[in-house]
Amino acid sequence: MENIKHQELSDKIWAVANKLRGPYRPPQYRRVMLPLIVLRRLDCVLEPTKDKVLDQLKLLKKKGLSSAAIEKALAKVASKDRDQPLYNISPFTFSKLLGDPNGIAKNLTAYIKGFSPKVREIFEKFEFDKEIEKLEEANRLFEVIKEFASIDLHPDRVPNLAMGYVFENLIRRFNEQANEEAGDHFTPREVIRLMAHLIYTGDEDIYKPGISRTIYDPACGTGGMLSVSEEYIREHNNKAHLTLYGQDYNPESYAICCSDMLIKDEPADNILPTDTLDQSKGGDGFAGKTFHYMLANPPFGVEWKPQQKFIEKEHADFGFDGRFGPGLPRINDGALLFLLHMLSKRKPSPDEGGEGSKIAIVFNGSPLFTGDAASGESNIRRWIIENDWLDAIVALPDQLFYNTGIYTYVWLVTNRKPKERRGKVQLIDGTRHYKKMKKSLGNKRNELSEDHIKELTRLYAEGGHDALSAFESNGNEIERICSKVFDSRDFGYLKLTVERPLRLNFQASPERIARIQDAGAFLALAESKKRKDKSVVAKEMEAGRETQSAILAAAKSLDPKRIYKNRDKFWAGLESVLEKAGVNVTAALRKDVLSALSERDPTADICTDANGNPEPDPELRDTESVPLPKAVTLPLPIGYENKADNTELVGLVGDHCLAYFDKEVKPHWPDAWIDFSKTKIGYEIPINRHFYVYEAPRPLADIERDIKKLEGEILDMLKAVA
Repeated sequence: MENIKHQELSDKIWAVANKLRGPYRPPQYRRVMLPLIVLRRLDCVLEPTKDKVLDQLKLLKKKGLSSAAIEKALAKVASKDRDQPLYNISPFTFSKLLGDPNGIAKNLTAYIKGFSPKVREIFEKFEFDKEIEKLEEANRLFEVIKEFASIDLHPDRVPNLAMGYVFENLIRRFNEQANEEAGDHFTPREVIRLMAHLIYTGDEDIYKPGISRTIYDPACGTGGMLSVSEEYIREHNNKAHLTLYGQDYNPESYAICCSDMLIKDEPADNILPTDTLDQSKGGDGFAGKTFHYMLANPPFGVEWKPQQKFIEKEHADFGFDGRFGPGLPRINDGALLFLLHMLSKRKPSPDEGGEGSKIAIVFNGSPLFTGDAASGESNIRRWIIENDWLDAIVALPDQLFYNTGIYTYVWLVTNRKPKERRGKVQLIDGTRHYKKMKKSLGNKRNELSEDHIKELTRLYAEGGHDALSAFESNGNEIERICSKVFDSRDFGYLKLTVERPLRLNFQASPERIARIQDAGAFLALAESKKRKDKSVVAKEMEAGRETQSAILAAAKSLDPKRIYKNRDKFWAGLESVLEKAGVNVTAALRKDVLSALSERDPTADICTDANGNPEPDPELRDTESVPLPKAVTLPLPIGYENKADNTELVGLVGDHCLAYFDKEVKPHWPDAWIDFSKTKIGYEIPINRHFYVYEAPRPLADIERDIKKLEGEILDMLKAVA
């Protein structure tokens, strides 16, 4: 029987959804439509064996068997070849529900309760019982069930892959109606296919008959990545033993994914309705378990504040023994947390006697470069790159996703790199490998064809540096460099803090003396630390005001026109007057008074500390990013903690930094120096910069000619109107 085209099926179901208008607003259609699609698909699967199941149930009850034994027996009757229990013991099907219009709500509820335990759990997640009641009250239930009864969703008619497209299409429409944020988007199937091609390229073991492999998605949604991965592998090796695992905190997505697993007769218990990041909501549902392959499109650009307490505690308490050892990203984007979680699920590498793991994950641009040196994001990149796990990054075209038009990137991360790729990272520019869609779907205006997927996979498989690739642009075929290979250390840099000396002049002018009265230490003189004894408080405050007056008088006694270019000489004169007035000046007060009476002056003497060393001027402080030395060996000798001891690192790279400083900084600022105590390590991946190609603007004469042509056309049009 010919398969129904998924677009036609999506349109047909959407037409049914429009019958809900009134009691439901369009963004609420999903509450009814998604569970009904799942229910109808299950109904189509079980209807052929319905009578046999009911007959068998009567016999089993007479024998007095246990519930577990009955469940196992009924599952075999419902489908002889099934491993996962799936049956329904109610007398109803969709067609039989239509036979009693007045009792349809009660009967539909009984029908759902008659399913095997896992299906009942799925519909509890949908909370569909509430919608049944609402539909009945609005007199819409019978009509909607009648429409669904006419739609054949049997897997033989609508294969799982096509069903995935249907869910993708409908969820996109629902999200558009609800104005969902960019982070909550469905992954287009062609992007998943590309990820599957990339992650399994170079892994010859996956094609061995009888091989057993595990695949995991920590943000599985409706299960698209798991399904497409499985489909891809079985196309090349139908004798592979694959076990799929997933987690998703969204009850609706979990229910859809779970039902898909159940229909395919795969362990639905491997899909968990838990928040991967938050231990208080299930967290790592597969603690201690590792996987061969992991794929994910985690929400990006979404803050992780709801999970902050638990993530920070795990980071602080367990460090590298937990999931988030190297650091935490900014609170407004938790995408990198999912990659850290996946890395905690890696199998030991071949060098460690294990099989290793491979990860494909979709990010926006933020994880490539966001975060200063030694920040959480930078430290995460550093940890991955210095351990030689980052294999490749593929830049995708913009406008690929339904709810966002931004550029996205597929990261390939693995601890089983082949020998020729070790110590290297491949960057692939696929931003021009796309075709325009005939009709936009939300923000999705571009798509990857099978040829684009094959070409990007070829670039990755060959791993060539400066490798060329052809693509179409404005009707012309262009060939450009679309693959570059770098040493891992090329993405690291040293952030140097460059100081310049503090130079101040001093003057006891009325304007500067007035500033003393706003200084914190000066104001504190007239405050009392006592609280209970009012007389003591008053006495202390009075003494403080006297001291304030003495300080101001001392400053006013100096020549208001004289400008001092040396701090020590100025203070010696002021301190002498203060001592005569009996004023004891604390270090904090001295600092505030000098600050109020000073102004920066490049011609003044350098201010020095007690040891005679120049004091740095915070306003002149600058930083320099210096590439790592070519000969340096990774990993670098410095920890990931805040204020990590960098002594060993500076000893390793100090000469390299000084050479850079003497060449690039010293000629411009001869009095500058490096404060090595503040030297930090940073990592970033500027993929766009590496593939930038300068395109000269059009000649002005051509632009002017086109403008004049347009002006002439406009004038002709105006004449025609007149």
